[in-house]
Amino acid sequence: MSEQTEPTLGSTQPSQPASKKKFRVNWRGLLLGALALIILVGLGGLGGYQQAIGDRTSAQATVVSKQLTEQYALALLDIDAGRYGAAQQRLEYIIQNNPSFPQAGQKLSEVLVLITIPTATLVPTFTPTPDLSGVEEIFQRAQQYLNIQDWPNTLANLDSLRRKDPTYRAAEVDGMYYFSLRNYGYDLITKQGNLEGGIYQLTLAERFGPLDSTGNGLREGARLYVLAASFWDLDWKNAVQYFSQLYLGWPSMWDGTMTASERFRIASMRYGDELFAQEQYCAAVEQYKAAQTLGKLDDISLRNANHAYAQCYPATEPVIIIPTIIITP
Repeated sequence: MSEQTEPTLGSTQPSQPASKKKFRVNWRGLLLGALALIILVGLGGLGGYQQAIGDRTSAQATVVSKQLTEQYALALLDIDAGRYGAAQQRLEYIIQNNPSFPQAGQKLSEVLVLITIPTATLVPTFTPTPDLSGVEEIFQRAQQYLNIQDWPNTLANLDSLRRKDPTYRAAEVDGMYYFSLRNYGYDLITKQGNLEGGIYQLTLAERFGPLDSTGNGLREGARLYVLAASFWDLDWKNAVQYFSQLYLGWPSMWDGTMTASERFRIASMRYGDELFAQEQYCAAVEQYKAAQTLGKLDDISLRNANHAYAQCYPATEPVIIIPTIIITP
């Protein structure tokens, strides 16, 4: 049995065709609105794109500046070691990317002069006596030097052993190489202040096995010291920046002359003097305060610090309060 439902009053079907309403669509308004929306979306995307380009350009400039600074520090090491060709390439790379890099042009001129100076050829005056002892004897001798922590003689005997027989106790000899090179680099940095030599020995040790955290951290600290020292007397702002990072982790690290903490103290005073000369008194006060945490200020910085403090924190005049007398009838 089927049921038939009658249309209700709320039915959506019209009862008379004559009641249909006609709507006129404003196509011109719709097109203009869509066009305006497309333009707004495009402008927003263009603004975001330009901002992204600006952020990427700024980040890239920061990375390039750091790379150029590291290359300059390595160029100074090359000059000290007599590797003038490598130093020339580094300095030319720096000038190519930043012609106004401090002291790069001057150092390049010095290197070009040093390259033109002929080097004297050393004529050997004697023939070394070949070591005819057996490999086992050399191995035992290297072991004895290793036990007394005489790293240079240990390495010399291991080199002699490897030249005679590269396969003799290869695993043990590799372990002795690693132990000797690692500890020799550690002693060069911590006891002798020979940072470049220590970095070199630790890097050689890494060929025989990964460095432990202490050795690797010490090598990174030595590299940071060399980089920070490259700005000494040239750029006190960067010297303060790098030595402030260094002395927190390795305050006693030294290069044979001064520790990292002492260099940070002196660099802070000199940078404070520069800021004082530029009348940046509050910034100078901060540098003098940082220097005072590690020692006394010298006479010049002490005088500048007092004057800068007075300019940054001027004394206020006392306020005189006059009492009010109220007379009641």
